[in-house]
Amino acid sequence: MTGLSIPTLFCLGFEGITLPDHLRPLLDAGLGGVILFRRNLRDLEQICRLTAGLHAAAPGPLLVGVDQEGGRVTRLPEPFLAPPPAAILGGLDDAILTRDLARAVGRELRAAGFTWNLAPVLDVHTNPANPIIGDRAFSHDPERVARLGVAAIQGFTEVGVLATAKHFPGHGETTSDSHLTLPESPQPNARWRAVEFVPFRRAIQAGVPVVMVAHLSCPALDREAPSSLSRTVITEILRTELGFDGVVASDDLEMAAIAARFDIGEAAVRFLEAGGDLVLICHDATRQRAAMGAVEAALRTGRLSEAQLAASLDRIARLRQRLGVNRMSVDGDAARTIVGAPEHRQLVQTILAATERVR
Repeated sequence: MTGLSIPTLFCLGFEGITLPDHLRPLLDAGLGGVILFRRNLRDLEQICRLTAGLHAAAPGPLLVGVDQEGGRVTRLPEPFLAPPPAAILGGLDDAILTRDLARAVGRELRAAGFTWNLAPVLDVHTNPANPIIGDRAFSHDPERVARLGVAAIQGFTEVGVLATAKHFPGHGETTSDSHLTLPESPQPNARWRAVEFVPFRRAIQAGVPVVMVAHLSCPALDREAPSSLSRTVITEILRTELGFDGVVASDDLEMAAIAARFDIGEAAVRFLEAGGDLVLICHDATRQRAAMGAVEAALRTGRLSEAQLAASLDRIARLRQRLGVNRMSVDGDAARTIVGAPEHRQLVQTILAATERVR
């Protein structure tokens, strides 16, 4: 076995507001990324200390991610900007406003040490009974979702934050939450290509660097495997048919859609076998270690090939090179002048006022 860095294939979460000791050796070994949640984020000063510590512990560029979508998925506290939900932007259908808002959110993220936003949501909200997407989606119209999604991706990219198109192949038609169970998305094959794939195809054409794959049962695409563990979905459709050569990230493998059906190590191996690159495990350190051990074992036995994992590591390396720094520094004083800046808050007020006018 060659010296492939298994930790680089993982993005991990943790409990608490300081860098835990168990992550330090993984960061030193090249951990792919860290994802932070509301439980990790208290105030601007603490956030800057935490992200600065993460970057300092890593030997090179580090993905420090957060789900700062807007609306009900807003992880960062005051004074960070609280963006409106995507559906508000969808109602306006203004690509310039959408791009400008992404720029403002991205400037604040970058100032506070984040390099990666797990947004925008490119699901098409076709089912009013959907409990998890709703106003997180721009629209029920795939063309509008595509147009505004590309604008958001451009905004984040312009200020040096990596964007993520999620949740491939499309979560909008489901009636259950993958945090709790494995949702089924029952639409026929032709419908996937006419509706759900449209925003992702356009995002890929626009150069989105990361696509997150959802945990879904999609019988028309793959009758056997959940979408996040499906070679048909990830390699044959996302990579080959849609032409995506960036980083494919899993949704959190601890979600019940996967964790209730698979051992965490088996799930991580199956995701990588299917063509994925970056394994997200967002909570439990024991599960994180088990998953890394399972990937190492699969590499030793030949179940996972060195060539395939080397290709994933190359894609992750190219993604991190886009950050433009070897090791990011975080300046708390500078962050205070950017986070919650008056012009950012005014932009939100402009969006909300425009929404009132079109009602």
